[in-house]
Amino acid sequence: MAARKQTAVNTVASLEQQLAQLKAQLAKARAAQAADAGKAVAGLAKDAAKATTALKAAQSKLAAAAKKKTPGSAKQVTAAKAAVASAKKEAVAAKAKVAAAKKEAAAAKAAAKLAAAHDKAVAKAEAAVAKRLKASAKKAAAKSKVAEKKAAAKAKLAAKKSAAKAKLAAKKQAVRAKAAAKKAALKKKVADKKAAAKAKIAAKKAAAKAKIAAKKIAAKAKVAAKKPAAKKAVAKKPAAAKKAVVKKAPAKKAVVKKPAVKKAVTKKPAVKKAVAKKPAGAAPAKRGRKPKAAAPVAAA
Repeated sequence: MAARKQTAVNTVASLEQQLAQLKAQLAKARAAQAADAGKAVAGLAKDAAKATTALKAAQSKLAAAAKKKTPGSAKQVTAAKAAVASAKKEAVAAKAKVAAAKKEAAAAKAAAKLAAAHDKAVAKAEAAVAKRLKASAKKAAAKSKVAEKKAAAKAKLAAKKSAAKAKLAAKKQAVRAKAAAKKAALKKKVADKKAAAKAKIAAKKAAAKAKIAAKKIAAKAKVAAKKPAAKKAVAKKPAAAKKAVVKKAPAKKAVVKKPAVKKAVTKKPAVKKAVAKKPAGAAPAKRGRKPKAAAPVAAA
């Protein structure tokens, strides 16, 4: 499309150039025509002057022939009259040609003058149009410049606004990140505190368990240390007591199946001590019953 437009503009410019050349040629042709018409009028005027001179000469001859009273003068007068008539015709024709040539020259001059006036008016109009076009182009350029300045100002303002928005968004993001970091730090601190508290509680529990286990181990060691004395006491018992103890095997199984009773027994060392301090000839042994403290010993 741009190529077509460029081609059209070049064609118009070429035609305008040709038109200007033709106008110049036309003006030269009109001037030459007027000059030729003037020359033709001058030539015809000379011819008319010659015809007039010939007419006058013929008239002079006629007058001279008319003055003569000779027998041959009549013929001379007739011939002179014929010559005068012919000269008159030639003079009239020459004058008519001069008049026609003058008319043509006047028409050519008038046409040339009119064409010159027309060309001058056209040139003036074209100059006015060019001036207007130049003024309009100048106004358009000024408007375009103003529009470009406005667009640049708008773009600058938009850039400032976008930069301000971006800065504000960055600030908000930074504030949010800072708040999130604070929250995360607070959560971590709380979690650390909870973990520390849990660890402390777990350590306390472990220490308590260890203390209880140590107590249990000490109690077991103490019980184990007291077992030889209990075994000696059992060995001194009569045979009837041994039989009674041997016959009550199901009671031992019941004691083995109930670890809770064992725990209760282990938690009460005072009872064990009381059982261990009983003499060998105790009354329950005589009745065939097993002492209560003897169950953990047998189980052990």
